[in-house]
Amino acid sequence: MKALIVDDERSIRSSMKDILEYEGIDVVLAENGKTAIDTFLKTTFDIVFCDIKMSGMDGVEVLEQMQELNSEIPVVMISGHGNIDTAVECIKKGAYDFIEKPLDLNRILITLRNATDKTALVKETKKLQRKVFKTRDIVGNSESIQKVKDIIDKVAPTEARVLITGSNGTGKELVARWLHEKSNRASGVFVEVNCAAIPSELIESELFGHEKGSFTSAVKQHKGKFEQANGGTLFLDEIGDMSLAAQAKVLRALQENRVLRVGSDKDIAVNVRIIAATNKNLREEIEKGNFREDLYHRLSVIVIQIPSLNERKDDIPLLAEHFINEICEEYCIPQKEITEEAIQELQQLNWTGNIREFRNVIERLIILCDKSIDSHDVKTYANPLFV
Repeated sequence: MKALIVDDERSIRSSMKDILEYEGIDVVLAENGKTAIDTFLKTTFDIVFCDIKMSGMDGVEVLEQMQELNSEIPVVMISGHGNIDTAVECIKKGAYDFIEKPLDLNRILITLRNATDKTALVKETKKLQRKVFKTRDIVGNSESIQKVKDIIDKVAPTEARVLITGSNGTGKELVARWLHEKSNRASGVFVEVNCAAIPSELIESELFGHEKGSFTSAVKQHKGKFEQANGGTLFLDEIGDMSLAAQAKVLRALQENRVLRVGSDKDIAVNVRIIAATNKNLREEIEKGNFREDLYHRLSVIVIQIPSLNERKDDIPLLAEHFINEICEEYCIPQKEITEEAIQELQQLNWTGNIREFRNVIERLIILCDKSIDSHDVKTYANPLFV
């Protein structure tokens, strides 16, 4: 368990440190608000104790920024001039509790126990949710797909940014989700943005948010995807389709870990891991002037190239079995068999749509065929224009 103590009085920091370390808690100290936020961005804490009155950034500002970064971490406010109004203000802004100076040992320990019980409950709830909404498996044992799985296992526990490349339908989103599931951020959210599907005039609002009244249709404040992904992972799909203007703003967010809502002059600290994906050759896009080279280098700490289905046809038997099981279960129909000859026929086809196209073909075969799928069925129904 790890705690952050924020106070500009050394004696208070030392006293709190002694109390918490005696309880077996790993303690990190910060003497001002800026140091506290910088530390909070880099380290995961289970609880924060923060003084209200400090020089520079006061405790309420620290509280607000921490709530924006990760509202699930309990922040306990400390004050030497406590009153009801101050306590109510802190609670309204998201503080877990309010403690007055001089500090009382029993009060601190009770607050600590209650806060950590809450944190443990939140983590367990998210763990159970992940079990219910389990990410689909990456199916296949071919050398090329095994290489992808090995890279995921090595890279996921780090904070390295990842660029996933590959043709449409190869499973780039699935790889991104597994990078999140196997990361230290798995208890956080996974937020996906399809950059190709958002009009260029709306991409800035979608990513960074906007304030009420900042443009005609902005009838209320909106948190952007960067803020929504605080403490988790932001997946920028088809980033090669993002406008140059939006690329510049994303680059700034990655450099400074801060975003600026449309219509606001206040930066908001964000703590997200970025995973991006594209079906384009970004090197060629850079040469054409369509993609920023500095953003490419920010995104491509690790590059994962997803093989096409044509490059991993050895996986077709496993994929066929997997999708048959999955689709029959979805349709609540008896399991269907597929012959060896039908598998061989599937392996002869040119899969330009990759896994997405393959699943569609299996679904079509299940709907149109009898109990067993044979090679004649594949020849007849694999083409969507068979009618």
